[in-house]
Amino acid sequence: MLVATGLGAGFLPVAPGTWGALLGALAWWVTFADAPPLVQVTAAATLAAGAGWLLHFLCARRNLHDDPAIVLDEIAGVWIALLFVPAEPFPLVAACALFRLFDIWKPWPVSWADRQVGGGLGVLLDDLLAGLLALAAFHGGRWAIGVVSVW
Repeated sequence: MLVATGLGAGFLPVAPGTWGALLGALAWWVTFADAPPLVQVTAAATLAAGAGWLLHFLCARRNLHDDPAIVLDEIAGVWIALLFVPAEPFPLVAACALFRLFDIWKPWPVSWADRQVGGGLGVLLDDLLAGLLALAAFHGGRWAIGVVSVW
């Protein structure tokens, strides 16, 4: 439970998912922000796999679905969103904010995963998809700004 709640961040009374995402972003910045891309992808994939196993176990054993105190899914999702993001404050905050936007707003396919996939995988999958959408939006925005600035 300690890992699943982000060392207790999930027990904070207001916006536990945001606290979990901030904890995840801080951990990412300290450990992987300057790492080579292969290391970043390996770290994010390893966390996602470990989170999937742990959340599957917890949901089955404790009969949970998506308890607000469980923020490991937000931590894994924000790690996806932060892939290849420059290790500077504004880009890190922007990618993290995009992740929270997609995690809260739940556009398709995030909403589909949230409604249709059960168990530990369902708890995790919507956040991983929100992370992928944030990753695409962030780097798509960087590309678009680069194209516009060339003109």
